[in-house]
Amino acid sequence: MNHQAPSERPAVTPAADASAPPAAEVTPAAGAAEAAEAKGPAARAERPARAERPKAKGPRPVCPDGLVIVDKPAGFTSHDVVAKMRGIARTRKVGHAGTLDPMATGVLVLGVERATKLLGHLALTEKEYVATIRLGQNTVTDDAEGEITSSADASGVTREAIDAGVAKLTGKIMQVPSKVSAIKIDGKRSYARAREGEDFEIPARPVTVSSFAVHAVHPAEAADGTPVQDLLVSVVCSSGTYVRALARDLGADTGVGGHLTALRRTRVGPYALGEARTLDQLQEELTVMPVADAASAAFQRWDVNEEQARLLGNGVRIKVPLFDTTGPIAVFGPDGRFLVLVENQGGKAKSLAVFG
Repeated sequence: MNHQAPSERPAVTPAADASAPPAAEVTPAAGAAEAAEAKGPAARAERPARAERPKAKGPRPVCPDGLVIVDKPAGFTSHDVVAKMRGIARTRKVGHAGTLDPMATGVLVLGVERATKLLGHLALTEKEYVATIRLGQNTVTDDAEGEITSSADASGVTREAIDAGVAKLTGKIMQVPSKVSAIKIDGKRSYARAREGEDFEIPARPVTVSSFAVHAVHPAEAADGTPVQDLLVSVVCSSGTYVRALARDLGADTGVGGHLTALRRTRVGPYALGEARTLDQLQEELTVMPVADAASAAFQRWDVNEEQARLLGNGVRIKVPLFDTTGPIAVFGPDGRFLVLVENQGGKAKSLAVFG
């Protein structure tokens, strides 16, 4: 969803200490060493032992497996947040579920250590946003970070017209993602093609907008003097939906153009802002949701007996009970341990990721 390398420096030799003896001068310690060398092994054995390097205070702390729910700040890419978390958690094994654009803030789900195996499945869950849409201007990126490409007086757009346009963008719809996005077209990122000035089209794809509500409409004036209208909206949608594309399409439907000026993600699946922590808070105290708790919250839970656990552990596809919803199933053993993530394939359990 959308909103979707440093190089080493050469070593520097410290400047020579002015109080050090000239290179050709032999210090008493050096002379003694040379004398010992000349006298043979017995003399060498009498040398004082070298000072040992100070030992580390203890083993490096191990970060537990689990999810970290981050309240992403504006100006950070999702990769920036992952890089920051690698330093905080002291591990390279960190990933994220569902990209947020740099302009956006809010819930970004990170996986640490073995929990990274959950991320691909979490990225497919429902997401929720609050946003501001500006009617009256189009931009090249469909959000406030792009150059304005057109302006039109939006003061005459009525609330009825806005609501009608929103209704057309609610439910199961076909959406064309923004050209400045990570979508691949013939193996090449769409944003790379756009930056190179290519003329190309992105095919529409099916998405589901479960809820698209307008909470307030504020008449305003853009920096260039254009009369605009700013809409405070909330959106609940499926993975792969671009909220900035909704802004663009609502602007097109009302005839004045539109783009996104603010975006905050308030939920990814079951993980909401109330559980999120800022990077500063996580720097002070790393809060990790255990992988078993994370799986139980996000997926259907299936508690199995010892024999079923043994068979699943050996890769045997056993019969799966019927659940109310489709999607991954978190399997827990009789001792409460999270064992494996499976999916129902023809009534049998197909393993997606093993944990126990």
